[in-house]
Amino acid sequence: MPTYLDKILAAHRAKAAADERDLSALVRQAEACPPVRPFAAGLRAARPPGGLAVIAEVKRRSPSKGGLAPDLDPAKLAKTYESAGAACLSVLTDAEFFAGSPADLAAARSAVGLPVLRKDFTVSPADVCDARIMGADAVLLIVGALSSPELRELLDLARHLGIEALVEVHDEDEAEQALSAGTTLLGVNQRDLGTFEVDRDRAVRVAATLPSQVMRVAESGIRTRDDALCLAEAGFDAVLVGEALVTAADPGAALGALLGAGVC
Repeated sequence: MPTYLDKILAAHRAKAAADERDLSALVRQAEACPPVRPFAAGLRAARPPGGLAVIAEVKRRSPSKGGLAPDLDPAKLAKTYESAGAACLSVLTDAEFFAGSPADLAAARSAVGLPVLRKDFTVSPADVCDARIMGADAVLLIVGALSSPELRELLDLARHLGIEALVEVHDEDEAEQALSAGTTLLGVNQRDLGTFEVDRDRAVRVAATLPSQVMRVAESGIRTRDDALCLAEAGFDAVLVGEALVTAADPGAALGALLGAGVC
């Protein structure tokens, strides 16, 4: 039976295969974009000794849970996150499965001074160019969604275009692939993208295998102060938090609760 990831990737790869735009022209357009806001440096600057920086997410829905905050105002939410102390933003741009859009990213980024990650399923060079053109400061590359040659190609293109790449892994083998490709900004997703179940020990296990020079971001399933402190103790530099914030009655207060735990 196809998993959530299978369905999402099939849709994105079909879209990529049908894309008839000239890649050389897209690359030239992306090359001409204004400089990005430094993403990894923003995380590093916001991270106190022994604590974590927070990437706060603009997320309308989940494939497994349906609507989370379907009527959110991305600009208003971005301002709330910035005021509450977020180091960076993550914005979903997938329309079919997450109800996001490039317009959400543009609205959120224009409202604040924070660096912004385009959270999507990047499967082609055109996707990397599109992220740069729409104004993203970082692009997500999921190891489990890409072959090793594709990962290297997209990582190299991101670097060429001046956009940072958060390379996401789910286990030790994928972490080794990411490191072999030369990533320096690595995310460990505690959510199984096949079942969408969260394994709260996954990030701690994988972190133990990572070299100290790699910036580490823990993703998914982070809700409480204890969650954040456990990840800080495991050696993470940052956490990416979405569902727990957008479903809170007061997203700023929810973020503040994490920050009050010494997260940032």
